Amino acid sequence: MEVSINHNKSEVEIYQECVVHLENIIVSSDKLISNLSNFVALLKQAFTKISWIGFYIKENDKLFLGPFQGNSACTEIKFGNGVCGTSALTQQIIIVEDVNNFPNHITCDSKSKSEIVVPIVINMQTWGVLDLDSYSTSAFSDIDKKYLIKCISILTKNIDLNTFILR
Repeated sequence: MEVSINHNKSEVEIYQECVVHLENIIVSSDKLISNLSNFVALLKQAFTKISWIGFYIKENDKLFLGPFQGNSACTEIKFGNGVCGTSALTQQIIIVEDVNNFPNHITCDSKSKSEIVVPIVINMQTWGVLDLDSYSTSAFSDIDKKYLIKCISILTKNIDLNTFILR
């Protein structure tokens, strides 16, 4: 399914367009890995500021790399380490304007300058995180936070994330 995104719109309008597209491409009858892959592909296509986007999925006390778009990435992150591990541990969204100023930052791509991580929490348990990086400092804001929460809610209401087991 080809999705066309108008990059001449405002960031809010692009997110609104993404929400509509996600409602159509996240299908409960599809495999979870397919839905996660289309999710990251859509957002990567929609925003030129995103250099990397992907899921890290919890297993025990670690996060493991899931579907992503961008350069190859770190494959395993301990809870509490880096932005992703901190978000997973605290279950809080973290926006980092300059990754060089984040204590314990894990460098997977030395060109990455800013980041936003959204925890995915199911039944008060961290399932994983959605991680977005940018080659620009201060690339992410409360607009991203607001709409990424909406995007994740589309994912969690339309599919059973508990069916995904890492092996």
